[in-house]
Amino acid sequence: MSASVTRAAIEWPTVLLIALLYAAWAGLTWFHDALPAWAWVVLAGIVGTWWGSVQHEAIHGHPTRWQRLNTALATPPFCLWLPFRRYRHSHLAHHRDERLTDPLDDPESRYWTPAQWQALSPIARVLVAAQATLLGRLLIGPFWSIARYWRAEWRFIRGGNRKVARIWAWHALWVALVLAWAIGVCGVPPWQYVLGFVVLATSLTLIRSFAEHRAAEAVEHRTAIVERGGVLGLLFLFNNLHVVHHALPRVPWYQLPAEFAARREEWVRLNGGLVYAGYGELFRKFLLRPHDAPLHPNPGRQAGER
Repeated sequence: MSASVTRAAIEWPTVLLIALLYAAWAGLTWFHDALPAWAWVVLAGIVGTWWGSVQHEAIHGHPTRWQRLNTALATPPFCLWLPFRRYRHSHLAHHRDERLTDPLDDPESRYWTPAQWQALSPIARVLVAAQATLLGRLLIGPFWSIARYWRAEWRFIRGGNRKVARIWAWHALWVALVLAWAIGVCGVPPWQYVLGFVVLATSLTLIRSFAEHRAAEAVEHRTAIVERGGVLGLLFLFNNLHVVHHALPRVPWYQLPAEFAARREEWVRLNGGLVYAGYGELFRKFLLRPHDAPLHPNPGRQAGER
């Protein structure tokens, strides 16, 4: 599908959102004593999740036509654990839709090949199976996702990948600056910062990604629609309309709802009817029941095989 909207050279709603989130992060850290710890953690989780959504926009060429500027705006690692440039690399690989969900080629796949599954320890298999439920994804997912990502990155570095090592070195400097302000200047307790901006923010983000994709023979049928995103839709910058984003990644977040509404029947037909009414439906259906099996039904042999 082609977009029915035009793109501005500077997308001011996104620029203003970036400014708001910079201010929110600075304000939360500076005035951390003004709130109960639990309230601060909740707000930090919300700001951290929203910041991750903005970084996702920057990966796709927003809010300006100058990628270096977009990168500069989105680089500060408020959530600490993920270097923006590495996120950009892996996420663009995820957008090769012909390989979508394949554990061999999609860096964001939650599926496993039989060989990968057999290589897991019994405890790891239990943890993976638990994350097929939404409750397991929310509670275990942040720790599992971060640890698994770091392990993979360490393998690159240990194997002599200097480019990845340089990215992580710059990231470490950015993390030092973030923590110097938040902990050294503002006095935020380290546990409080990590619980809010790292653990809770990652957990909230995993609500979005929980049912975004499923394995299917047809490429178009692998990406879902959560029709009424509500407050979470705004927090995720309307990536609940995920099939629209995958088809039109250059359309800015604030135009996605109109793009979907204008051609709803086409979008639903395109993705084979993989539609959820809202995030409430996901919680009702999958809080304690698996969304899918861990093993990919046909890894390495999807449409678009090399």
